Amino acid sequence: MTDCKEIEPGPSTSFIEEIIERKCNTKQLLEFEIQLFLDLIHKDGLVIAAKGINLNNVLLNLMKVYCDEGNLVFVINATDHEEKFFINEVNDVNMHNDLNSATTSENRVDMYLSGGIHFVSTRILVLDMLKKKIPMDKITGIILLRAHKILESCQEAFILRLYRQNNKKGFIKAFTNSAQSFTMGFGHVERIMRNIFVKELYIWPRFHSLIISSLKKHEPQVIELHVPISENMRKTQTYILELMNLTVKELKRVNKTIELEEITTENCLTKKFHKILQMQLDLIWNQLNTRSRQLIYDLKTLRHMIITMLYSDPVAFYALLLEYRKAEYARNNNWVLLKPAELLFAHVTSLIFSGDKVLNPELCPKWNTLIEILKVEIPHKIQKSNNSENKILILCSDKKTCYQLNELLRSGPHYCLLYSALKHGINFKSLGSQFETCNKPSIKTESPEAMKEALSTKRKKFKPNDNKNESKTTTEDENESEVIDYKDSYILTMSQSVVPDESIQSKKEESFIFSQMEDFDLTQIAQAAMAAPTIIIQTFKGAENYINLERTLEVINPDYIIMYHSNITAIRQIEMYEAHRQKTKQLQIYFLIHAGTVEEQSYLTAMRREKEAFEYLIDTKSRMVVPEDQDGKSDSCLNLQNISNQVTEKNTRQGGKEEEPIEQFVIVDMREFRSELPVLIHKRGIHLEPYVITVGDYILTPDICIERKSISDLIGSLKSGRLYQQCTQMSRYYTKPMLLIEFDQNKAFAWQNYTSNLEGYSFDQVQQRLLLLTIHFPKLRIIWSPNPYASAQLFEELKQNKEQPNIEYSTSVGDEQDINIIETKYNSGIYDFVRKLPGITSKNTDTFLRQVKNMRSAVKLSEEELKDILGNSADAKVFYNCLHKELHPDEENDNKYKGKGQFKKGFKK
Repeated sequence: MTDCKEIEPGPSTSFIEEIIERKCNTKQLLEFEIQLFLDLIHKDGLVIAAKGINLNNVLLNLMKVYCDEGNLVFVINATDHEEKFFINEVNDVNMHNDLNSATTSENRVDMYLSGGIHFVSTRILVLDMLKKKIPMDKITGIILLRAHKILESCQEAFILRLYRQNNKKGFIKAFTNSAQSFTMGFGHVERIMRNIFVKELYIWPRFHSLIISSLKKHEPQVIELHVPISENMRKTQTYILELMNLTVKELKRVNKTIELEEITTENCLTKKFHKILQMQLDLIWNQLNTRSRQLIYDLKTLRHMIITMLYSDPVAFYALLLEYRKAEYARNNNWVLLKPAELLFAHVTSLIFSGDKVLNPELCPKWNTLIEILKVEIPHKIQKSNNSENKILILCSDKKTCYQLNELLRSGPHYCLLYSALKHGINFKSLGSQFETCNKPSIKTESPEAMKEALSTKRKKFKPNDNKNESKTTTEDENESEVIDYKDSYILTMSQSVVPDESIQSKKEESFIFSQMEDFDLTQIAQAAMAAPTIIIQTFKGAENYINLERTLEVINPDYIIMYHSNITAIRQIEMYEAHRQKTKQLQIYFLIHAGTVEEQSYLTAMRREKEAFEYLIDTKSRMVVPEDQDGKSDSCLNLQNISNQVTEKNTRQGGKEEEPIEQFVIVDMREFRSELPVLIHKRGIHLEPYVITVGDYILTPDICIERKSISDLIGSLKSGRLYQQCTQMSRYYTKPMLLIEFDQNKAFAWQNYTSNLEGYSFDQVQQRLLLLTIHFPKLRIIWSPNPYASAQLFEELKQNKEQPNIEYSTSVGDEQDINIIETKYNSGIYDFVRKLPGITSKNTDTFLRQVKNMRSAVKLSEEELKDILGNSADAKVFYNCLHKELHPDEENDNKYKGKGQFKKGFKK
C-alpha cells in the first residue's frame, strides 16, 4: 500500500464532484438522501435517523466513493445479510467480507495491503491492530453501523481509539436508527460522540422538512380500517387495564424513595418496556423487596394477557387465563386475588361459551375484515385493473400470527377455533351452530374424540418446518411457554372455487380457495402471480435472506399490502419503497387497527416517544458544547489520553531526574477480547499482548497469573469441575495464582442480582465450593471486583514496580506446543511410547520422564507417589490401574479414561 492514494479530510469540491459523477448514481436517491450523502462526504459525523428511514442508499454511495484499491476502509457492526447486500449492490472486486477466524494472519495482512472495503468482525480487527498487522497510517476510514450500542468499554470504541491514536487523517462515519437509545442517562449522546471521535451530529426525524417533501411526492394509497372489538373483548380489556393500574400504584406506594416516573399504565403497554425497566432497576435490584420484584413481574404478565387477547384467538386467551387461575399460581401472585381479576375470570367464559358448555367462540374481529378484503375488495379491483400479475402482501408482527393467518385462509376461521380448543384441551359438551357450516366432512359434531383425531391427522400434513435458530415472536417474546418453530413467511395462491361456499354470509362475496405453495422462493413470485393472484404472509422484518422489509418489497413488488398489525418501522419502510419506486400507479395499503384499544394506544405511544426523543436530541444539539479536539486528530484530545494512577518517581541520585518509564504490558488470552476488561486495561496505558495461552487469562508479571470469571462462568466452572483444573494449572506454573470474580457493571455488587445465573445452585453452595477451592489451593487468591473498571485499576496497581511478564514462557506452558521443546531432551521412541500410556498427557510428560528412571521404576511406584509426580489424582489412578490391575473387556468400558477435570462431585478426588 505504499502507492495508495490518501484521501485527505475536506477534499476540494471539484474532486468530490468528479468521484460522485464517476461512481455514484444520485438520480436514484431521494432529496434528503442526497443532502445527507453530501454532508457526510465533506464532514465526519454521527447520523441519527428515524425508525424505518433506511440509510442503505446513502451507505451504498459512500462505499462506491471509497471502493478503490488505493483506499483501505473498514465497515464494522454489519450483519451477514447486510454484508452480502452491500457487496452484491456495489459489485466491485475491492469489496471483501472473507476476513474471519479461518483466514490465516498472513492472508489477512495481504488482504489489508490490497486495499478496498473490508467487512470484518470487531474481535479480529482489534487483535490485528494490537499485533500491528494493519498499516494504521494507511487506513482511509471506518464506517460504523448501529452506533447507539457504542459504550466506552466495548470493542468498537476500542477499535476507534486505536485507530485515532495512530491515524489523524482518516474519516469516521457512524449511523443509527435508534433515537430513543440516546435519551437514557445523562449526556448519553455526548458520551457516544466522544467515544467515536466525531464532532458533527446529523439528526433526521420523520418530521424533517426534506424527508416530508421527499416522501410526499410519491405516496401510497392508504385505506385505514378501524376494526371495532366486541363488547366482551372491551370489558376484558377494561378489567386487565384496571389490574395494571392497581399494580403500578402499589409498586409506587411500596417504593416511595425510588424514581419511578417512567412506570405508567400507558408506558407498560409499549413493546419491550419490561426489559427497559429491568435495565433501569438492575443497579438497585438487590434493594427491592420480594413484593416489589413480584409486582414488576406481574406487569409483564398482565401485558402478555392483553396482547394475547388482541393478537391471538379467544380460545387461546381463555386457555391462558385458566393457567393463571390455578391455586399454585395464585399463591405467589396477588393480582389474581384482586376484584378486577375476579370479574375477569367470571367474564372470560362468555368469549367462547354460550349456554351449558356449548363451544361458541367469537371470531377475531380482524379475521372477518381480512377475509372480506381478500374475497371482495381486492378481487373487485383486480377485475377493474385487468392486471396480469397480482401480488398481495400481508404483514404481521410475529411468526405465530403468520402461521395462524396461513391456517385461517386455508382452513377457514371456524376450523381454526375448533382446532385451538382441542389443542388447548378445552372441555365442552357440544358445538355451536356456527360450526355446522365448517366444511370438514371428516369431522362429526357429536364426537369430540373423533374431531380431535381427525384434526390431529390433518395437522401433521402441514406441520411447520423445524428451525432451531429462529427467535421468539416479536409480539410477545417474553413469556412464550411453547417452543416456537413457525416460519416467517408463507406463500398461497388464490383461486375461485366452482362450488358456492355456503359459509359466505355476504352475497357480494365470491368463494375462493387458498392453496399453500411449498418450498417456493420469493424470487419466483412474479412467475406464480401470472397464473393466479398470489398471497405472501410474512413478518415485518421481511424474509430471512433480506436485510429489511424495503429490500423484500423490491423483490416481491406487491400490488396490495395488508397491515394486519401496526408497526412504525414497517410503515416508513413502505413509504421509502414507494418513494424510490416512483410509479404512476399507487401502491394500495390496507391498514387494520383496533380503534380505541390498547393496540392503537401503544402505536400512538411509540410514535410520541420517538418524537419526544428527537425533540430532546434537537434541543441537546443546540446546547451542546463540542471541544475542538474531540475528533482525535490532535494530540491534545482528552479521550485519547491514558487514565493512570501511577506517579513517575524521581531519582535523587541523578539530580531529581525522572526515570524513563518502562512500557507496561499484559499478556491476554485472545478469547478474553470478547469481554470489556482488555479495553479498559489499554485505556490505563498498559499495552496488550494478545496470545493463545492455556494457563490463565491474564499474565501480569512473571509470578502473577489471573483467571477471570463472570458470575455465569463461575457457576458453570464450579459445576463442571473445570475451575479446579484451571487452578491446578495456575498453581503449577505460577507462584501467585489469582481468581478474579467480576460482577456486571450494570448491576449491583451483590449476589441477589444473579438469581437467574445460579442454575439450581444456592448462594451457600457457591460459597462452599469456593471454600473448598481455597483449601485445595492455599496459594490461590480470590479477587472480588464490582465491575471491569475496578478490575482494570486493580491490574494496574498489581503491576506497579513489578517485572514485565515473560511472553515465551507464558505461551509455552500447559500447551501442546511445548512438546517440541520437550522432545529435544529425550529419545523420540521412548517419548512416543510414554505419551501413549494412559494418564500421561502433554502437561505431565516432562515431569514423568525426569523423575522416573525407567518402566521398572514406574511399576514400583505407589498410587500416591504417582499422584505427586503427575500432579493429578485421576491421571495417577488411571496409570496405576494400567500397570497393576487386570482389565477385562467389560471393565475397560467402565474404567475408560475420561480426561482431566471430570469429577463427579465438586472437587473430591
